[in-house]
Amino acid sequence: MDLLDQEKPVANKPKSFILMLLAIVLFIFSIDLLTVAMGQLNNSVASNILMATRNPFVSLFIGLLMTALLQSSSTVTSSIVAIVAAGNISLEQAVPMVMGANIGTTLTSTLVSFSYIMKKKHFKRAISAGVLHDLFNIITVAILFPLELYFKFLSKIAHQLASLFLTGESYSGGFGYNKVFTRPLTEWISEVLQIPFLTLVIAIFLVFGAIKLLSSAVYKAFVLDSFQSINNMVFKKPYLAFIYGTFFTAAVQSSTVTTSLVVPLVANKKVSLKKAFPFIIGANIGTTITAAIAAIYKTEAAIALAFVHFLFNFFGALIFLPFPGIRNIPVTLAKYMGRKSVQTRFIGFAYILLTFFIIPFLLIYFST
Repeated sequence: MDLLDQEKPVANKPKSFILMLLAIVLFIFSIDLLTVAMGQLNNSVASNILMATRNPFVSLFIGLLMTALLQSSSTVTSSIVAIVAAGNISLEQAVPMVMGANIGTTLTSTLVSFSYIMKKKHFKRAISAGVLHDLFNIITVAILFPLELYFKFLSKIAHQLASLFLTGESYSGGFGYNKVFTRPLTEWISEVLQIPFLTLVIAIFLVFGAIKLLSSAVYKAFVLDSFQSINNMVFKKPYLAFIYGTFFTAAVQSSTVTTSLVVPLVANKKVSLKKAFPFIIGANIGTTITAAIAAIYKTEAAIALAFVHFLFNFFGALIFLPFPGIRNIPVTLAKYMGRKSVQTRFIGFAYILLTFFIIPFLLIYFST
């Protein structure tokens, strides 16, 4: 029986690899379909998108709200890459949306913590772990958003880095896109449907499905057994936890999966909140690989936006990781939130509703 149990993971490996390849092809296809659909939208739809994202605060909260609803920053950021590549919005307009997506993606780990709501001591630690990811991204946005707003801090660096990848061309900032191998099929589907908005909706669902399929396949093939076996090693030192967080999340392509693994560990006292934080910081960098894959078009827009996503999380890591004093700020705030949520359970629910849904919706509604 033991021998059979040991052979099962090995037998499942080839299936996981096949699923991975299928998911990657589906992801490339869905992003290409999304780009084609965005390029075919009529001028009125394009102008509405343009007007909505012209206000950087609205753009920020659109990214937050969409990610909170879809529960996948990878879907939102890769979709933004396609929208920018199609020329509907500029890179500068897309940057706040990417920042918002980074906040919206933290909802999952906070929701996971509510599975411990009936156990008072466990819930206190779990909600602290869930909120820690939120606070890290919110503070990072609070620092980098004004710099981008007034100085185009991330956009300018991303433009410069993107120009290094454009061999034989001078970087002009234009946003044309090249054809990928799926283009004949995506153009045929678009012509058959003849409704760009319907094509757009189908493409978004396909992006979401491809990421979920890829995440599941890689998680089962590489991460699950590895994470459980090296659990004691992962959190020994801050930089080691950071590296593991980056690696596991890059493999799974979902920071929500890896950060949600941390919540039960903290809740059950397997690891302290302080030691888990560097892992969460690393997870934020690892998740940027999805935008990099979406940038397969090799265009200025796609590459630059992929760099924006990476730079946002990289600078966030630079702010917190090297300095224990600064690193303790989100940890202290998260612990405080944990204590308050245990005293009054309603606070946790109110926090989720206000942060991820009510405030973003109201700001978008009154700003447009």
